[in-house]
Amino acid sequence: MDPSFSPSLYFGSCTGCRKAVYGEGRACRAMGHLFHDTCFTCCVCSEKLTGKPFYTVSGRIYCVKDFMYPGVHPSSEVCNSCGFLLMDMVLQARGKSYHPSCFCCVVCRQSLEGQQFTVDAESRVYCVSDYHKVKAPLCAACREPILPTEGSQESIRVVSFDRNYHPECYRGEVNLI
Repeated sequence: MDPSFSPSLYFGSCTGCRKAVYGEGRACRAMGHLFHDTCFTCCVCSEKLTGKPFYTVSGRIYCVKDFMYPGVHPSSEVCNSCGFLLMDMVLQARGKSYHPSCFCCVVCRQSLEGQQFTVDAESRVYCVSDYHKVKAPLCAACREPILPTEGSQESIRVVSFDRNYHPECYRGEVNLI
């Protein structure tokens, strides 16, 4: 027992270091255990957690940041987009799991939760409108993208000799010589 402290201020043994806890304001209770303020820390980064939110897994204590980081502790699912743990709502798309806020168009960043979307050859996700804008073929006559008409999801084009045309730009001239 530390002689500088009165036995009346003895609170018990710290779960972290097993030493005596003396004095008010020097300790905290968490998960039904007593800790020195300096012993109640994240097992990864050693951040002091007194008065802060924390998580426990298999008896180990984590700050929020380290708990959310994949690979720090055993977890079943991480977001396919940001790589952080999926804790609450999970959106399933294309056989993968996402935070709803992470499943968004790569161009406009609009959430695609409950919306139609499309995917390019590199597995990038687009809202239908931006996909057409980015991936639309250019008209060989006017050099403008060939986009769907208002209210439609399909574009109409004329293909002649491996060149794309708006129907109104195509002249239909064929030179057979």
